[in-house]
Amino acid sequence: MITPPARGAFVEDGGVRFRVFSSCAERVQLCLFDDEGVERSRHDMNRESGGDWSLFTPGVAPGQHYGFRADGPWAPEAGQRCNPAKLLIDPYARQLAGAFSWGRAVYDYRRDRVPDWRRDDRDSAPCVPRGVVSTPAVPAVRRAAVRAWSDSVIYETNVRGFTMRRPELGEAERGRLAGLANGEVLAYLKALGITTVELMPVHAFIDERHLAERGLRNLWGYNTIGFFAVAPRLAGPDPVGEFRAMVAALHEAGFEVLLDVVYNHTGEGGARGPTINFRGFDNRAYYRMDPDDPGRYVNDTGTGNTMNVDHPVVRDLVLDSLRYWHRVMGVDGFRFDIAPVLGQGMDGFDPRHPLLAAMGNDPDLAQARLVAEPWGPVGYELGRFPDGWSEWNDRFRDTARKFWRGERDQLAALARRVHGSADLFDTPGRGPGASVNFVTAHDGFTLTDLVSYRQRHNRANGEGNRDGHRHNHSANHGVEGPSDSAVVRSLRRRHRLNLLATLLFAQGVPMLLAGDEAGNSQDGNNNAYAQDNETGWVDWSGLDSDPDFAEQVRAMLRLRREHPLLRQPEYLHGHYAEGSTDRDIDWYHPEGRPMRESDWAVGQAVLKLLTGPAGSGDFGDSVHRVAIVINGHDREVEFHLPGGQGGSLLYATDGQQPGAVESPWRAAAWSLSLLGFSPR
Repeated sequence: MITPPARGAFVEDGGVRFRVFSSCAERVQLCLFDDEGVERSRHDMNRESGGDWSLFTPGVAPGQHYGFRADGPWAPEAGQRCNPAKLLIDPYARQLAGAFSWGRAVYDYRRDRVPDWRRDDRDSAPCVPRGVVSTPAVPAVRRAAVRAWSDSVIYETNVRGFTMRRPELGEAERGRLAGLANGEVLAYLKALGITTVELMPVHAFIDERHLAERGLRNLWGYNTIGFFAVAPRLAGPDPVGEFRAMVAALHEAGFEVLLDVVYNHTGEGGARGPTINFRGFDNRAYYRMDPDDPGRYVNDTGTGNTMNVDHPVVRDLVLDSLRYWHRVMGVDGFRFDIAPVLGQGMDGFDPRHPLLAAMGNDPDLAQARLVAEPWGPVGYELGRFPDGWSEWNDRFRDTARKFWRGERDQLAALARRVHGSADLFDTPGRGPGASVNFVTAHDGFTLTDLVSYRQRHNRANGEGNRDGHRHNHSANHGVEGPSDSAVVRSLRRRHRLNLLATLLFAQGVPMLLAGDEAGNSQDGNNNAYAQDNETGWVDWSGLDSDPDFAEQVRAMLRLRREHPLLRQPEYLHGHYAEGSTDRDIDWYHPEGRPMRESDWAVGQAVLKLLTGPAGSGDFGDSVHRVAIVINGHDREVEFHLPGGQGGSLLYATDGQQPGAVESPWRAAAWSLSLLGFSPR
């Protein structure tokens, strides 16, 4: 049984009971609207203990549009922002009707009278979405977990970005959740080797004002105004049903579904932002305010506000939302944007924070995957999240990029990352699966742009090319942007494969960015959040112009599946493997001897040997030693293989075909290879 939320709209016999929180309001009204958005009635709600307000409304049924108004103290300098002229969205609304628009009425203060904070008494209802009373949803039928986390391969994607240009989709599926449920799409992901689809935010969100003024739209969705509702632009008339059907189709095809969630801030922004819900209900409860200046918002997120997870009502909101999406909507887990905020108190980050502890101990979330983005504008907490959590590992990303663009002194760091970042995560209760490895993600260059641009090219965002990461550790290999040079194009392609091979043969959980396998480019834009257009939508034409590249990705993922040594659930520490004279992990110099301390500082080439008991690969006893051979030099390097023994070339980024190899063996310039060895 799912723990029921204390707040929201509850369908009961004969009507609907509404409950919202506002500890500061002196009067809260329920507003009922018709389907055209016309307000038909207002009803005073009853104050309860603990700051809640409730009302049972006879005759109201599912499909009813509604909102709230809160009247009380107006003292912005003290952080109190009650204004009954502003329609407030139910924070627990399961569905929204109507679009948000940037009219003057969405502000609770007179913008023409700043800084004296005169209250604005214009009705905001025409500009603000309404909640829709939803039919009670039964828990999703969820398949039991069938896959170890160490066996997972994550595919990060955006609903609109993935579907808008997929050739097999019809117009009714493009840009919508239904597009991800398409059978041909599911077959494509399955053939690629993906196990887990991670969706960028689908919660209801708004476009930032500066985007609307420039005729742009927010593609990514990190500007939430409703933590229970599907963004209307991603679905048809039944968003709840469409989302559940998409999850069911993904589950039926064997995929897990992770949802990127944004509980660190809301779309209301800072003190000068619009009033949509949280600010108008209880500003000082929902948001973290400066204790020495209660009218000033703490901005630990870079968005203008920070959710106040120290307050019980915010913790309830987050937990209720997670339970709903996991148990009712059916998702298998969550990736938490700017996750340190969820453990942030007035004294800084604490992995034992009550919210993090509650998430880890909640029986309704016991089977949910929890993945942190462990950094933000304030706070870098990589490796500090509790047992049971995984974390995006930006050190993997940066080290792989630096090494393959030719930076020196990176070999030792690369070895640590390929080993699963034991220096960060090898603590009791955690294994390599705590590290979610990636070389590209939505936030930054695509893989093709990473090897084609040294500088960001974000002018289309309208922010003077000041937005987006400055330090991308990218390389253009001689030409900024597209090139007609066969030499440049060949080198770029090689490095795309090098980066992916590093990712897919490393210990930990790999994450691919949707479209990288197809050569997708954003023309050098490394912050395409504002590009809900052909810049931000994946260009799939590379599947036709260079089909072999996607086949290379499939081959690497197939090898990862076939060789458990590449996806160990626990860290290896150089112990002797059972029944072998080899240690379970060892590092060799190209000369065939173990690496010395001094080698790491000057080297650009290394062989990593993994050894397991016979039968640790799907080839039975034929292969139970696997070597990853890394050559970061711009020339061939001769490797004396361990023990002078020959083996089998399983994969090489330079295009060498699989087959027998003898020692010594020459690794191509700028290449990564995978070798297999028979028992000895």
